[in-house]
Amino acid sequence: MALTPRSDDLFLVVDLQYDFLPGGKLAVAGGDEIIIPINRLGRRFENVAMTQDWHPGGHISFASSHAGAKPFEIMELPYGPQVLWPDHCVWDTHGAEFSTDIELPHTQLVIRKGYHEVVDSYSGFQEADRKTKTGLEGYLRERKFKRLFIAGLATDFCVNWTAVDSANAGFETYVIEDACRAIDTSGSLAQAWADMNAAGVKRILAGEIA
Repeated sequence: MALTPRSDDLFLVVDLQYDFLPGGKLAVAGGDEIIIPINRLGRRFENVAMTQDWHPGGHISFASSHAGAKPFEIMELPYGPQVLWPDHCVWDTHGAEFSTDIELPHTQLVIRKGYHEVVDSYSGFQEADRKTKTGLEGYLRERKFKRLFIAGLATDFCVNWTAVDSANAGFETYVIEDACRAIDTSGSLAQAWADMNAAGVKRILAGEIA
């Protein structure tokens, strides 16, 4: 059944930044393949917002910040288990910039996340300590949005956490599966879909949005 975008919908595009695209510091395979579909989807929505990973150098989630640690290892940090990443999306670097191939001129809001040095932030709603808010939920309520349609990178991390938090906050939440790509480390993609399903997130394809 086709879904028609409404005035109380928001299209939320997650982390389409150079470091997550082929050639980037934390490249997601096929990440560049979703830019044209996302541009097309964006034209169907009146309301668009984006999230942007935005880390200071020496961020706690970087493997390089921990002696002897390697990327993709999992370390227990004060707020819970943390996948350690290659340095990426460091503020004011090319890798942190949005791809210039994105054509979403009517984007109304950019939420930056991960800018506190001592806590990571996958979700567009709150940081990984699950307490520090970004302000996105308040914005959505003030604008009286009811449904979120989410696309971007990566399915199993920032898309997943954002979608689960959206559903838990009471918004009708859709992840556009073929407008996302995953990292898939240590079974993370299967776990992400399980978490999203459990939260009531709906899984759709771009062709279902008319």
